[in-house]
Formats: sequence, C-alpha cells, structure tokens
Amino acid sequence: LLTLASAQMCGYRGERAASLAACVEFIHTATLLHDDVVDESALRRGGASANAVWGNKASVLVGDFLFSRAFQLMVETDNLAVLDILAGASAIIAEGEVMQLKSSNNLAVGEDHYLKVVPAKTAALFAAAAESGALLSGQSEDFVSGLRSYGENLGIAFQLVDDALDYSGRQALMGKTVGDDFREAKMTLPLILAYARAREEDKPFWKRVIETGNQTERDLDRAITLIEQTGAMQETMQRARAYADIAKASLKVMPESDIKHALADIADFCVERAY
Repeated sequence: LLTLASAQMCGYRGERAASLAACVEFIHTATLLHDDVVDESALRRGGASANAVWGNKASVLVGDFLFSRAFQLMVETDNLAVLDILAGASAIIAEGEVMQLKSSNNLAVGEDHYLKVVPAKTAALFAAAAESGALLSGQSEDFVSGLRSYGENLGIAFQLVDDALDYSGRQALMGKTVGDDFREAKMTLPLILAYARAREEDKPFWKRVIETGNQTERDLDRAITLIEQTGAMQETMQRARAYADIAKASLKVMPESDIKHALADIADFCVERAY
C-alpha cells in the first residue's frame, strides 16, 4: 500500500507500481516466515504460524523462494535505482535481525544499539517501499527523499509500538501472544528503559529472567508491573508519537491530496492502535 500510494501521489499511472508493490510484499512475507522460525513463534496474526503447521524446513525454503521471486519482479521494473534500493533494504533487514539476535539475553544493551536495530530490521522496508514507489514517477529529489523519510520514521514508530504492545493486554486483541519478546529475552525499548531505572532490589529479577533465561509463569506479570512503574511503557509510546510526527512532517513537500491525508492518518493510527 505504501508503494502504490507513493507512486500515485507522485503522478505515476503505469503498471509497474503493482509489480513493485508485490515485490515489497514478497520481501515482507519472506522475512515473516524466517522470523517465525528464528523466534520459534507458534502464532502469526492470531493463527498458527507456517513453521508450526508445516515445520521449519518448509518455512525457510518458501521464504527463500519469495525472496528470489521478489528479485525477479524488481528486474521487471527495468529501473536500476529501484533495484538498488530494494536489494539494499533486503540486506539491511537481514543485518538487523542478526544484530537483534546478538543482543538477546544481554542487559548491557542500551538505547543506542536498539535504535540501530529498529531502523535496520523494520524501518528499512517501510522506507524502501515508499521511496521505490516515488522513484517510478521520476519526481524531484525532494519528493523522493520526503517519502523515504516518511517511510523510515513510520517504520520506527510502528516497531516502538509493537515492542510496547508485547507488554500490554492490547496485544491479545490483535491476535498476538503477550510477552513473546520477554520469553525470548529480547532487549526492546520498554525493557531497556525499565532496567536502566530499576531499583537495586529489582535488578536480580531482571538478571535472572533475561540473562539466564530462567523464567516462571508469574515472571511476565511482574515484568509488566515493573515496566509500568518505571514509566518505560509511557515513554516508549511518547517516542513512537514523536517519530510518527516526523513522518507526517516529511509529507509537507507534497501537494495536498487525499493520498497525502491518508498517509498522515496511517502515521496517527500506527500509534493510536496501542490504546
């Protein structure tokens, strides 16, 4: 949708936008298939994940096929700039996943590292989707860079909200399991902030559940309580709102249109879905 919207807003009316949008969706789906294998996730959007139904081997191979098909579609656009952007985004996404994997079970991970992982593993595809759609139209650099900025900041806001929702009852309403990040000992912003602000008597708890991975059924409830007490959840959401506002501001170079307003509404919804 981002790809189609950016292409249309920049005046492109050809057929290549649909192929490009399909390419972006194939990359996205491939990363989800691979992520669920890496994270050993049993659920995806409220239903059984592919790896839970068909196993890890099939999920990895189908993900590989979708990546390959995406590159075929990229070539069909006959636009080297688009190929460069999406190929680069695919590499950055993989790098982001490795960076996140290395940071698991590590309470020493701080905000700086986290804010390198999020643009790589999530925002890179948002940015590439918006930028590549704009490039089809041959618009000015201001247009293209504005849409890239929109996509990147929307992606960061989206991931911040996603990470906050993992410690919220709202997660269950969205078809996801509460506490997946906690059980996988992922160092997301709510946890990073909560640990940085933790009382001395609470730090042994965090070290046990995150560094050693020794968790009981009641530990998630305590983690949620500590995160809320430190204000980590509220600050995570405030930062998500700030990135969403930057995304909206990036659209100022665009002329007024229904699509422009829709993209601004998407940035607002990205944050508001948490409430």
